[in-house]
Amino acid sequence: MARLSPRTLFWGPTLIWASTWHVILYQLASGVPVLNSVAWRFAIAALLLVGLAKLRGESLRMPTSAHGLMLATGIVQYSGNYFSVYEAERHIPTGLVAVLFCLMVFGNALSGKVFFGQSVTRRFLLAASGGVVGVVMIFWPEIAETGARPSAALGLGLGLLAVLAACIGNVLTLTLTRRGLALVPILAWSMGYGALFLILMSLLTGQGLHFDWHAPYVLSLLYLSVFGSVTAFVLYFKLAQLQGPARAALTGVVIPVIALVISAALEGWVPTVLSVSGMALCLVSIYMATKRR
Repeated sequence: MARLSPRTLFWGPTLIWASTWHVILYQLASGVPVLNSVAWRFAIAALLLVGLAKLRGESLRMPTSAHGLMLATGIVQYSGNYFSVYEAERHIPTGLVAVLFCLMVFGNALSGKVFFGQSVTRRFLLAASGGVVGVVMIFWPEIAETGARPSAALGLGLGLLAVLAACIGNVLTLTLTRRGLALVPILAWSMGYGALFLILMSLLTGQGLHFDWHAPYVLSLLYLSVFGSVTAFVLYFKLAQLQGPARAALTGVVIPVIALVISAALEGWVPTVLSVSGMALCLVSIYMATKRR
């Protein structure tokens, strides 16, 4: 893989994951159980990553000790994280889920300091805080209605669990790369383990294995696998390796802004003065957080 600039590594996964907010709607509308849809997504992604590793001449053979961490990564990052997000959105607004994922900036900053000795500046933390406030402003009408939902506490708990799972998954993946193991094979094994775990859960819970062969489901699944999983995660972890997990997590602050622009174009979302102000605050905060001294 050619050496990519930090700007490309940041905006690549940001733009892709922002678009997946809309694409996932086609998965949810299909009637296929969430456990199945997420399993197919990461199973396809794992196979594509195997092909990419072969193309790059990278061996898929890993030390036995690494498989334990990759299994844990698959269960935590690509099973627990994504399943919790989908389930959380059944109980709380997607806007609140977006706000919760902005907190990954602070979770990754803490884990980067504890596990990898990577500190962030006070200016970075203040700017990141401004970005979180901006996201809150964008989704404030949805967030304000959360308390009226009978299962809001459950949704909030699932959302926080998803954020925790994502932070842990980041630590596990970066720990493996710091052992000198290649990123693409790590992701291939991790996503493969995650897909197998989800399939097992589908069978054990009696949901079975389901698929929808209609074009909207198949095409959205391929997009989520090729771009939302393979491309985005490779670029994201390359950025985390280069600039640290806290910087990489800033993608979560910008993603809601771009996702809502897409929603306005394709789903009829109408911006308000408060939401536009929040978007502006997010973008200014990101600029300040990433600006060189």
